[in-house]
Parts: sequence; structure tokens; C-alpha cells
Amino acid sequence: MQDIPHIPVLYKQVLEIFNDIKEGIIIDCTMGYGGHSSMLLEANPNIKLIAIDQDQTAIDFSTKRLEPCKDRVEIKKGRFSSVIKEILQENDIKEIKAVLADIGVSSLQLDQKERGFSFTSETLDMRMNKEASLSAATVINEYSQQELERILLEYGELRNYKKIASFIVGNRPFSSAKELSEATKHLMPKGKKIHPSTLLMQAIRIEVNDELGELNSLLDTIEEAKFPNAKIAIISFHSLEDRIVKNRFNKWKNSCICPKEAMRCTCGNNHSYGKILTKKPITAEDSELKANPRSRSAKMRVFETDS
Repeated sequence: MQDIPHIPVLYKQVLEIFNDIKEGIIIDCTMGYGGHSSMLLEANPNIKLIAIDQDQTAIDFSTKRLEPCKDRVEIKKGRFSSVIKEILQENDIKEIKAVLADIGVSSLQLDQKERGFSFTSETLDMRMNKEASLSAATVINEYSQQELERILLEYGELRNYKKIASFIVGNRPFSSAKELSEATKHLMPKGKKIHPSTLLMQAIRIEVNDELGELNSLLDTIEEAKFPNAKIAIISFHSLEDRIVKNRFNKWKNSCICPKEAMRCTCGNNHSYGKILTKKPITAEDSELKANPRSRSAKMRVFETDS
């Protein structure tokens, strides 16, 4: 494994967003291989960082990588949607100054073909947590045609989802991501810059890891916690995630929660959780796009809670 396995996306922008945090706790919900975590610890020498990841390989690597700052780091294993609840119980909520979540698959997971995320992988896995029971093989080879249609439509937004699901059911079992990608490529969207099987693989991966459910659960926890004077930064990689974050932030900024058809406000007009700091999502600069092409689809939205 390389000393530095990948470049964290939007790293300059993340540092800039959090550069005024001089003390307290920053929660990195998706530590991965410690890219954002290490940079935040170096840039903010008085903060404590609590990092979460469900991948033991990432935890082992990042434990060594963050060793120089071990007195200011706490690493927790598990799904961030549940672990963050534990963190809130164990710490004074006033001490938590920021929450960062880089949603999606890490570059190293994509590059490790045995994990099954790559189009050329000889396995059909896609589990972010290798101890999880549900894998891509189960989804592809055991789901009913109706279940496959649902995930292809909802998570892949594929127009011909019925035809693809029918083809998979009629030609399974499939033993690898490579085999599945090759067999279905004639049914995939044409003329896009992305790999033809991107949306298919995206749909399967989201189902296997319950990615949208995890994101919604995280946002629910943040909403219920009512963090005082904290920054919430979410980096997403496809339109489904970005739409969820955008809609939730818009909800949080609204002071009035009365129905649109209401003649007058009766809710008290005091329900705002804070303000949106990014009118449009932050995206990668040209220099980052050249150095890290995978950053092209990254979008970061930031919300600041009231004090």
C-alpha cells in the first residue's frame, strides 16, 4: 500500500471552511484513509478529531497515519449513522464545532479490484464493510426482477430499468463485476463521458451499503441534536445524494414551517436551524481536476447552525 493512498477531494476548500475553528471537536464521519483528517489536524493544532469508518483496512492504515496526532484523535468503527449518536452521548455537544462527511467510496476501495467496486473487478462484492452480510452478488443473483427494477430506477435513474432487470434475471448468475458490466453494456446509456456501466454499478452499490439511508439518518441525527454554532459540510458524488443534502439544508434554514397554503404564519416563525454558507455547491478547481479526475463529480454543501 502506498504511503499516501489517495488525494482527499476538495481538500483546500475543506480547510478553508474549517479554518476559523480554533478549538473543540471536529467529527469526520467518513475517515477513509485519513486524508481530510490529517489535514484538519495539521491546520487546526488545538482541535480534537473524532473519526469514523466501517472499513477495518482503512482504520488500520489511518491509525498509523494519524499517529503523530494520536493525543488529539479518537477513531471509532461502525456506520456513521449510528456511531455519531454514541459520540453525542459521550461528549458535550457545545464542544462539537464541525461535522464533515465525504459520502461515497474511497479511491483506494475503488482501486482494490478484490473489493468488487471496479468495472474490471473479478469479484462481485461492493461492501464498504467487508463484515456486512449483503453483497452485490446477493443483489444481482438473488433479488427478484421487481426488486432489481426498483433499485435501477431509484438509485441508478436508468430509463430502461425494466429491460436491464429482465436481462440480468434471464442471464444470471454473474460471478464478477467485470462479467456483469460486459454483459449489460449494450443496454447502458450511450454518449456520456462516464463509463457506460457507471449508473448500474452505482445503483447496486447504493443498495448494498444503504448509502442514501445512511445519509438521511446522519442528517436526522444532526437535526435532532441541535448543534450550537457548528459547521456541517457534506461532500456528495451523485445527484441523489446532493439532492438530499440540498433539500435538508433548505429545510433547516426556514424559520417558518407553516404549509405553503396557510393564509398566515401560526408556527411561531422561529424554527430556523441556521444558515446555508454555500448558495451553490463547491466543486473542484481545474488544478484539482487535473491531479485527481475523480473529483469532477464532487459537490460540497455547507451549513452553519445558530449559536
